[in-house]
Amino acid sequence: MGDHQTQSLWQMRLGSALRTALACIIVGCTTFYGPPQLQKYLTYSSFSYITTILIVPDATVGDVMRSCWHVIFATAQVLVSSVLTLWLVEPKNFSVGVAAAAVALSAFVVALPESTHLMSKRIAFGQFVNVYVGTVIHGAQTGVVMHPLGVASSTALGALASVVAVLFPYPRLSYYEVCKSWQLYAGNASQRLTRFVEAIVSRDKSGALELLSQGQSLSKEAAKLLHSITNNLETMVWERPHIKFLKPKYMDLGERLQEMEVPLRGLEIALSSCSSHPVNLIDEELRGNLQSSEAHVRLRLLQAKYSLPSDATLAPESYREIFDKPLWNKKPTTKNREDLPAFFFLYCMELLLENQPIARNPGNTRKPNQEPIDSQNQQRWNFKGVWRNILPSRRSSIFALKCSLALGLAVLFGLLYNKENGYWSGLTIAISFVTGRQATFTVTNARVQGTALGSIYGILWFFIFHGLEKFRLLPLIPWIFICHFLRYSRMYGQAGGISAAIGALLILGRDNYGAPSEFAIARIIEASIGLLCFLTVEIAFYPMRAATLAKNKLSQTMGVLRDCIEGVNLCVPASTGLRDKQRKLKSHVKELETFIQEAETEPNCWFLPFKGSGYNRVLGSLSKIADLLLFVAYKTEFLAQVGQNFGGVWEELRQQMNVDLGLLKEKINSPLRCLEEATSIKPLPVSETKSESDYHDSELGNPPRGFATLGTDDEEVETIVSNFLQHLQEVADKVHASDSEEKHKSQMVLCLTSLGFCIQSVMRETMEMKKDVRKLVKINAHT
Repeated sequence: MGDHQTQSLWQMRLGSALRTALACIIVGCTTFYGPPQLQKYLTYSSFSYITTILIVPDATVGDVMRSCWHVIFATAQVLVSSVLTLWLVEPKNFSVGVAAAAVALSAFVVALPESTHLMSKRIAFGQFVNVYVGTVIHGAQTGVVMHPLGVASSTALGALASVVAVLFPYPRLSYYEVCKSWQLYAGNASQRLTRFVEAIVSRDKSGALELLSQGQSLSKEAAKLLHSITNNLETMVWERPHIKFLKPKYMDLGERLQEMEVPLRGLEIALSSCSSHPVNLIDEELRGNLQSSEAHVRLRLLQAKYSLPSDATLAPESYREIFDKPLWNKKPTTKNREDLPAFFFLYCMELLLENQPIARNPGNTRKPNQEPIDSQNQQRWNFKGVWRNILPSRRSSIFALKCSLALGLAVLFGLLYNKENGYWSGLTIAISFVTGRQATFTVTNARVQGTALGSIYGILWFFIFHGLEKFRLLPLIPWIFICHFLRYSRMYGQAGGISAAIGALLILGRDNYGAPSEFAIARIIEASIGLLCFLTVEIAFYPMRAATLAKNKLSQTMGVLRDCIEGVNLCVPASTGLRDKQRKLKSHVKELETFIQEAETEPNCWFLPFKGSGYNRVLGSLSKIADLLLFVAYKTEFLAQVGQNFGGVWEELRQQMNVDLGLLKEKINSPLRCLEEATSIKPLPVSETKSESDYHDSELGNPPRGFATLGTDDEEVETIVSNFLQHLQEVADKVHASDSEEKHKSQMVLCLTSLGFCIQSVMRETMEMKKDVRKLVKINAHT
């Protein structure tokens, strides 16, 4: 499976590099050998190359069609505003200051609407730089209409070349990519299921750990496949617009895949919690049941693997029969806590067998006879939505102001340094903007290195092919392949790969720009000027370091986790709030992961090193807790529905378990609140920290009073968990002894024992996370 996926990945990247090279060759041939009547309109071939580099890499037909629409929208904006500006100001009156102001004002207007796609904004930024800087260079000779039209024509050439390239040698359709990723995912899920079942029934601990490790590696590949499916589903509508209206079930594929992914994640958590092998609970009968269940689910996956994504379900009708004999029909026991992971494993296998929609929020599905939302509330919502679309948000206002200042300063200083090459300071950063934060230092460093690397490559081959100008485009083909793979490297990334490709294209793919070495040096300096302006503005708008943001986000996540744990209740259906809180926690965990990754790459400067390993341990605990809380939400919903069938058997002990949960929440929320406070303290300057032996993370500041004694309640928490599990055992025993259907009794028993495992695991992970935060703070337990 891994080799097949690696081969598929290489084929995809090679095909994408080939299409990118073809698009650039089309632009180059048109620039060098096109008819003179056409060439007079293509005055900015450099921007044609930039357009292709932005559109083609890793793109499907749907991606290209969507990008071409964004190009058309951006070009229409630029043509109207730039022609009007040139007509009002007149080209002869365009000075360096006027050009910089025009670029800044135009960039602000384009960047402000939040509904405009980032691709449209980047294309428009580059076009504005070309129009207004070109007006300064050519002065009164600039045509009010023809000059912006030349910029638009060059952009159109890049877009058209992208369309032609993505159709060669056959169209790379988003629909085909979804089908391929779906098949790979179905095979991946089948492989993981096999590994996990073999591990749980294994009698050898080392063999079980090896199988678990293989399953975890497959889980990482599955996450990438799910991400690919989600992205391609968005662009598939551009290839087949009727899908959105006639076949909406295509768009639900991502949600349906999560219904398979969540139980598989549960199997992985259960296995990682098993302390010994062979597992005591797994006897020969249960081993056989598990293997039969695994074969049953694999058969369903095999059938779904070769179905169209719209028609494939994870439980086709022909295979949807449920085993008459449940996986577990014996008397349950929670006295031995080592058996709880095995019960949770059985529970997740039952979810897979019955295809239970654990990841779907039942509160979001409206019954056919359900009344619609009150009309007055709906009108009020629509009214608020209209104003939200009209008025710019704070985020879009900051983004617009940031783009405006950075581009204006880049054009100003670029023209002051070198008027003839003043384009490149603005163009370098025009395609660099993103909404929100990015790893600014890392991206800037990669762009500088990529620009220098591409320029050197271009100069070398220019002199090698001196006198053979007709073959100058040939060295671009291997270079574009190299740059395409540089996009996936840690050193250069996407920013460095794009800059390296453009650096060589501007030297080998154009003519009439002077001596190549002089142009390369001038462009590197201009690019550095632009990137310095970009870096300065980014720091001005986002002065807080990623390490500080990670600390703040960690504090917020602790607060959200407190709310989640507070929402666990056996008396009220969890769908009233716990699912939403769990989703919010998951979102915070993803944001925390992003900040941690950025903090690990940013320079330390005069700050103390970022403790990435400690933060990653806390992140792992938070991620696991978020996954477990989803199971808790589903189980409490199930118990609220099915528990009524058992009457007093369930009701008489539910209140006692809720009392135990209340005590647990009280004990666990106190240290969580302390952790939240400890991670929200203002950072101390380095001069106020102590020696290395007394070191603590200055980003976390001084811990609150009493933080050093957080571990004193661990034994009390364990005692309360034991009481909760004992009450669960009593309920499970009475359910097992009842006269209900075997299938219902088995479901209830597995649900109860699995709930015990999840509650115990959440508490243990919380206590472990508390210790990891204490290590981050690194203080003496007696201070």
